[in-house]
Amino acid sequence: MRIRRPRLPRTRAGQRRLVRAVVAVCVLALLPAAWLFTSTADRLRTVADAPPAPVAVVFGAGLWNGEPSPYLAHRLDATAKLYRDGRIRAVLVTGDNSRKDYDEPDAMRAYLTRHGVPGQKIVRDYAGFDTWDSCVRAKKIFGVDRAVLVSQGFHIRRAVALCEAAGVDSYGVGVDEPHDATWYYGGTREVFAAGKALLDTVFHPAPTFLGPRDQGLAKALAGTGSPARRGNG
Repeated sequence: MRIRRPRLPRTRAGQRRLVRAVVAVCVLALLPAAWLFTSTADRLRTVADAPPAPVAVVFGAGLWNGEPSPYLAHRLDATAKLYRDGRIRAVLVTGDNSRKDYDEPDAMRAYLTRHGVPGQKIVRDYAGFDTWDSCVRAKKIFGVDRAVLVSQGFHIRRAVALCEAAGVDSYGVGVDEPHDATWYYGGTREVFAAGKALLDTVFHPAPTFLGPRDQGLAKALAGTGSPARRGNG
């Protein structure tokens, strides 16, 4: 069976129409990324000038042999410095614990405690399966109204936009990284993820898990008790 290949237009008019169509598709594909860039321009900070906030929200970024990946470790290092500098009073670590042998939040908490953040100031969200889920759960489950978000630079704009849409007054701290293969992969992925982010802000889909309100963060901020272990109902 012979496979027929698509033919390019032979006339100049047809070629111009094809070029215009390709340009239109490219513009439409880049519009969500442009929206993220413009909508979060005044919400990005560094560790040194992050505004004081009750809580930092740290997003998971993978584990290597049960320990935070280098990118995740850098997020946690920045968060520990925010705590030591008195810019935050508690930390919400949000990540994936969808199976028993993969536990981002516990690994994140253990790393932070080794770097000077008291365990009673760290609350774990085990159902942060993506950025939108983490932002919605921060608001609805853990009662976060204002936060500093910590992630890599290529991801922080999307995190800020989604948490703002979820009702969390947010500033983002983008951790610097060398422009290696992982960085370029992450940046490319964000171009496509921006489209989903735009849809999330418009339609506000329910996260994978909700459940009852968790008081762990309120206790951490009050300095009493021990933060609740789980918040996924």
